[in-house]
Amino acid sequence: MRALSPALEIFEGLDMGQVRAKSMALTSLFIELAEATCGRLGITLASPREAGLRGSQVALGFEHAYPVMQALIAAGVIGDFRAPDILRFGFAALYVSFTDACRAAETLHRILAEERWRDADFQASHTVT
Repeated sequence: MRALSPALEIFEGLDMGQVRAKSMALTSLFIELAEATCGRLGITLASPREAGLRGSQVALGFEHAYPVMQALIAAGVIGDFRAPDILRFGFAALYVSFTDACRAAETLHRILAEERWRDADFQASHTVT
């Protein structure tokens, strides 16, 4: 219980409505940026477009999603892969910033535009993505 107490203090006095509003704003911003910069590169939205219908994550489709996610992780953007072609990004509103969302979209664009995902280092399958 000693370890749990400080963790629970974070939620004391927290307005969950504000947390949810930030979550929806983060995911909406990321979708807007990803579609604007990566749509012509083959990225498609796999999550609901309406913010109220999605949680605090965004799923994007891309034919070569696995190596793209490996390249993103190597660049410091942590997400995960879901077979067969989904890139999934989580936006925990308590500690993910709007700057983080912008950086993730910029990094995704750079990896796709420069085709960094084609590097041999990102092609090998791992147990955990």
